[in-house]
Amino acid sequence: MKNFISVNDVDNIDELVSNALAYKANPLLHKHIGKNKRLGLLFLNPSLRTRLSTQIAAENLGMNVIVLNVDKDGWKMEFDDEAIMNGTSVEHIKDAAPILGNYFDVLGVRSFPSFTNKEEDYGELVINQFIKYSNIPIISLESATLHPLQSFTDIITIEESLIHSRIVKPKVVLTWAPHIKPLPQCVSNSFAQWINKWQKAEFVIAHPKGYELDKQFTLNAEIVNNQKEALQNADFVYVKNWSSYNDYGRMLCDDASWMLTEQSLQNTNNAKIMHCLPVRRNVELSGPVLDSSNSLTTTQASNRVWAAQAVISKILQNS
Repeated sequence: MKNFISVNDVDNIDELVSNALAYKANPLLHKHIGKNKRLGLLFLNPSLRTRLSTQIAAENLGMNVIVLNVDKDGWKMEFDDEAIMNGTSVEHIKDAAPILGNYFDVLGVRSFPSFTNKEEDYGELVINQFIKYSNIPIISLESATLHPLQSFTDIITIEESLIHSRIVKPKVVLTWAPHIKPLPQCVSNSFAQWINKWQKAEFVIAHPKGYELDKQFTLNAEIVNNQKEALQNADFVYVKNWSSYNDYGRMLCDDASWMLTEQSLQNTNNAKIMHCLPVRRNVELSGPVLDSSNSLTTTQASNRVWAAQAVISKILQNS
């Protein structure tokens, strides 16, 4: 594994999951593998779990970690190779990235979509420019279209939940939820991409009409526009808001009836509940659902450390 940008960088999901669970059982298993190596974490957008979990993971491997919140502490960056920099951007990626490549052995980068240029966002301009000019391994801490560390964590959490279960092929439902503002499709795209490659689940995506995701990520998932129908006999329910892909970045409706409640779950197979966090309580999910014994949200967030540790370890071994 040279970079970690999407599930396509992973040769064997099961092996990577096993590595992550081994680190969960023994966090300092390879505490010297990162000795004298430095990880840079660049955040162009805010973070809580991604920042802390990745930093802890790297330190468990013996790495030194430096964090830079570019949106607060650095210059505004320009990513267009042909840009005439007479506006608000001060630093060009072509000048900054090679220096970062000299400072660090591995670089983690987090960015969000602009919602102004669909082609640019879905072309992953920002993350690809870091890959192009830094000449060191790049780990996506979330990009314009994907959040691979989160989705890898989700697979780990599902696998872990199934260890003592008799369920052979779980029904996994990704359901749209209402929100107060339009959110990126990153988590939903990425979760669909990973579940499809994992190939161990019956996969259903539920959303109101107009919230179809890019087909390159959903592939052969069953798409349902009725949440109640989709949740029938579900074993895992992943709740997430996303804005429209076709009518890019827009909120087409804010149907409160799509909020996941205890009543919504009555016809599931005692489903486990998942969400990437942060979550708008009593908007996306009801408080009682989030606080129930079936909620895996805390487990998911905790597993972020082991997902990051497995990925960083693999990159260090390969480089």
